[in-house]
Amino acid sequence: MFLIGPMGAGKSTVGRQLAEALHLDFYDSDQEIERRTGADIPWIFDVEGEQGFRDREEAVIDLLTQKPRLLLATGGGAVLRPVNRQRLHERGFVIYLKARVEQQLERTARDRHRPLLRTADPEARLRELMLQREPLYRETAHLIIDTEGGLARDVTARIIKQMRA
Repeated sequence: MFLIGPMGAGKSTVGRQLAEALHLDFYDSDQEIERRTGADIPWIFDVEGEQGFRDREEAVIDLLTQKPRLLLATGGGAVLRPVNRQRLHERGFVIYLKARVEQQLERTARDRHRPLLRTADPEARLRELMLQREPLYRETAHLIIDTEGGLARDVTARIIKQMRA
């Protein structure tokens, strides 16, 4: 099972809770990249650029999507590469956690760990990213869950309810 969606949608938080509820191993692709490289994401962006980061992300997604009994929370841009979208969609059940830009802003406001938001106008950047990525999230997902107004436990419960319906 794989979670996709924009930064600040709650993929990691919901993913941990959902993995626990479903007795799956939890992985976060960004954390796995950091663990494997020994460097944090902003450093990778600074040194290797977004292309270098996306290459690492593609390799980690390829590896992790082949593991059994796993719940993977992907980074917001994982859907940018067609090969990632294909692997995610074909190798498991993909849930798109949908979040409004205002919600993303609120959740990422104090997070200095997001290289794509190092800009004078984070809101404009989030809107630009959403325009680019929303169709890709929809194309990849088997299920879309709106995270608006829900705590992680509520979103987790809605996912489980939808899956059992």
